[in-house]
Amino acid sequence: MERSAIKNGVVIPERDAVMPVTLKAVQYSFSIYEALRVLHGEVVHLADHLERLRASASAIDLVHPFTDQIIEDSINALIKADSIEDATMRILVVGGDEPLLFITYHELLSYPDSYYTEGISCISFKGERYLPEAKTSNLLMQYIALEKAKGCGAFEALLENRDGCLLEGTRSNLYALKGNVMYTAPDDKVLSGITRISVLRAAAAMGLSVSHELIRLDGILSYDSVFISSTSMGAMPVNAIDGIALGRSRWNDIAEICRLVRGWELE
Repeated sequence: MERSAIKNGVVIPERDAVMPVTLKAVQYSFSIYEALRVLHGEVVHLADHLERLRASASAIDLVHPFTDQIIEDSINALIKADSIEDATMRILVVGGDEPLLFITYHELLSYPDSYYTEGISCISFKGERYLPEAKTSNLLMQYIALEKAKGCGAFEALLENRDGCLLEGTRSNLYALKGNVMYTAPDDKVLSGITRISVLRAAAAMGLSVSHELIRLDGILSYDSVFISSTSMGAMPVNAIDGIALGRSRWNDIAEICRLVRGWELE
């Protein structure tokens, strides 16, 4: 069955969800987006995603007419039209004189169990996100960094700032555990992911304190364990960065964080 999509609140065939390449907003990537998980026909943390979408629009002065209600109704219309049960859904809002709203979906993104039991490897990549508080389509750096990671056989690239500190991944947030403390970058230095909110909630539930302190690459071995998180990943342990093996002593804690995060998705 051909998939449907949303354009400006209307259900259309997915093949028609296209944009003119002549639009200045398209040429300049003047757009924002959100990636959502749909489980059992319901969107996970929809209110949080819509709040961040509004914040992203405000951060880059992208004015559009698509209210939370319009977007929510559009999502529900798409779910109904294609009888969607489980999926990864994407909201895209393009700015300019005639703003556009697109909502599309594909199979629910998931990863092998081994990524959680054996961990994943990462590389460091020198670069910092422009306007980190906004989830925009300006993703050239992330694309280059992730392709470099794949070329090295790694799962993710971690962005390293000019001071030698690791900020976040190209598509994930970054954390380190040491003793009773979870370390992660300050909110104004990274894109504060929706799952990151749940990870911090899980830390509190487990009696861990949170320090919004940058993680230095040259001190990475001083931490008990390191992990990343995202909407699709949950919480995933990192076994190596740049080929340097990392500590595994807190992987049970990371597994518990992931369990809590996934459990809250079903509330």
